[in-house]
Amino acid sequence: MRGNIAQLMQQAQKMQENMQRAQEELANIEVTGGAGGGMVNVTLSGRMECRKVRIDPSVLADPEMAEDLVAAAFNDAVNKVNAESQERMAAATAGMAMPPGMKMPF
Repeated sequence: MRGNIAQLMQQAQKMQENMQRAQEELANIEVTGGAGGGMVNVTLSGRMECRKVRIDPSVLADPEMAEDLVAAAFNDAVNKVNAESQERMAAATAGMAMPPGMKMPF
């Protein structure tokens, strides 16, 4: 019994270290989302901080369209960061299922 608990504690410690490393790696990535066939691009960090926005000058002629494209590009970038986060956290937890509703990173 003691061996099982000790082994479980070691596995939990290793998983925690892996998750910490994955969170640090995520903080350093940059992901670019686009809209309008590349007319608008938004670059976010792994922590969802906006790093860069690029807007093709031709889009500025129609402010409503520009607003829609910026929102779409931002949402695309957010989805890419979330997908990358899920992938890295799944690798860090070695496929252990997380409880429903638990989001990573914390």
